[in-house]
Amino acid sequence: MNAIITATELAGDLAGENPPVVLDVRWQLTVAKAAGEPPFDGRAAYAAGHVPGAVYVDLDRELAGADGAAGRHPLPDLAEFGAAMRRAGVSAVRPVVVYDGGQGWAAARAWWLLRWTGHPDVRVLDGGLPQWRGELSTDVPARVEGDFAPVAGAAGLLDADGAAERARSGVLFDARAGERYRGEVEPIDRVGGHIPGAVSAPTTDNVAPDGRFLPAEELHDRFKALGASDGTEVGVYCGSGVSGAHEVLALAVAGIPAALYVGSWSEWSSDPSRPVAVGPDPQ
Repeated sequence: MNAIITATELAGDLAGENPPVVLDVRWQLTVAKAAGEPPFDGRAAYAAGHVPGAVYVDLDRELAGADGAAGRHPLPDLAEFGAAMRRAGVSAVRPVVVYDGGQGWAAARAWWLLRWTGHPDVRVLDGGLPQWRGELSTDVPARVEGDFAPVAGAAGLLDADGAAERARSGVLFDARAGERYRGEVEPIDRVGGHIPGAVSAPTTDNVAPDGRFLPAEELHDRFKALGASDGTEVGVYCGSGVSGAHEVLALAVAGIPAALYVGSWSEWSSDPSRPVAVGPDPQ
């Protein structure tokens, strides 16, 4: 099953016999506060207009646990995550489509969590809401309780030690911007740099200017050139497990399975005992 869906395909599915549950996961990293700008309000954006029938899901409160030693967006409590998904109408027998404002990171986080916890049919709207050509709605759909019961997956998740091992024995992609990987700037976390052995692979290079993913063949060739050869175990991390999920999604589009280090750099760099590499090279 393809991990992404076009806006045209979504419109057709919504008019079909078994329409998907649609989740609006609009979110932005709140780094604008320093400039005196108010933080992005996803709920307000949803209220102003959303895909008809879509239900709003809050990334910070429903797709992540509390900021702390495990990172800025650690795994949510599975019972709380399951309750949030059921409130949104998610059931095991209905497909799910998630979208955000176009960047794709937040939608990919929802996609990854649902897939990792056992939902069989989840796709991301390629390019997000800007690709939607139908009318937008301001109506909040009537609540329909779902029955999805998340179960932690046996694979697809890395902790800090697992990420370090993946960098040694397979390939570990760093999905952040190159300047953060090199340690030239670090606007959020304690220190700049990267996990020793990790390969710089900014997730922004996986998409076209309109936010849609590059063709699967191009993505496959890109990741192969970066070290993801056939049979290689692949891991991904980012700042806090959000843009990294977008890279895992890009890898899925390319037909390459990958595990996500959810704690990512926000967890790794918070522990002074863990080594930090700087510069353009993995080591």
